[in-house]
Amino acid sequence: MYDRAITVFSPDGRLFQVEYAREAVKRGTTTVGLKFVDGVVLIVDKRITSQLIEPNSIEKIFKVDDHVGVATSGLVADARVLVDRARTDAQMNRVTYDENIEVDTLVKKICDFKQTYTQYGGVRPFGTALLIAGKDATGVHLYETDPSGALMSYKATAIGAGRSQVMEIFENEYRENVSKDDAVALGLKALYRATEGKLNAAALEIGVVTKDAPFRKLDAAEIKAYADRAAPQGS
Repeated sequence: MYDRAITVFSPDGRLFQVEYAREAVKRGTTTVGLKFVDGVVLIVDKRITSQLIEPNSIEKIFKVDDHVGVATSGLVADARVLVDRARTDAQMNRVTYDENIEVDTLVKKICDFKQTYTQYGGVRPFGTALLIAGKDATGVHLYETDPSGALMSYKATAIGAGRSQVMEIFENEYRENVSKDDAVALGLKALYRATEGKLNAAALEIGVVTKDAPFRKLDAAEIKAYADRAAPQGS
C-alpha cells in the first residue's frame, strides 16, 4: 500500500516511489565524470541497441551555459525537463546579476526543484540522475544529483547500470591532478569494464569544461581517437 502515493511514508521511513525512481537510474546508461588538473570531463555510453538507430539522434550530454554541462542516466525525457529548467535559471541569473551563476547555486536550484516532486500528490519523482560539471570563480566542480533531490560533490563518480564496476576502478586508480587525456583514458577504461568490452566509439559522448575554456562536446574524430587509445589490447 505504501507505494501507491508519493506522499506516504512506509513504517520504516521509506518513500517507495523515490526508490523506484532510483531503480530507473540504475537501469540507465553508464555515465561517468572525472575532475582533472584544470577541468572536468563527462563521458556517456549511449548504449545503441540497434544498428538502425542514428547514434547522433540520442543526446545524453547537454550544455546548460558556457561554464556548465550536464550528463544524464535514466529517463532522458525527464532529464530534458531538468536541463531546460537549469538553462532558464542560468539565464535568469545572467539577466539579474550580469554574471554567470555559480555552479553550486545552480545545482541546489535543480535539486530543490527535484525535491518538490517527492513531496506533493499527483506527481512522480524525476526518474533521472544528473552529473553536473562546471567552473566558476571558486574552481571546477563535479556534482551528482539524485531523484530525491540530494546532491554530492565528487572528484570522480558514475551513475547508471555499471556504477559499481566503474567506482571500483576509480577507487583504485583515480589520482588527483591528472591530465585531461589521462582522465578521459581512465573514464573509458572504466566504461570498457562496465560494458564487458562492448563499448562502441560511435555510441560515446564526451563533454569537457576547463578553467580556461567553455563547456563543449567533443566531435566524432576526437572521441574515436580517445577510444582507439583506450581500447584493450586485442579488442
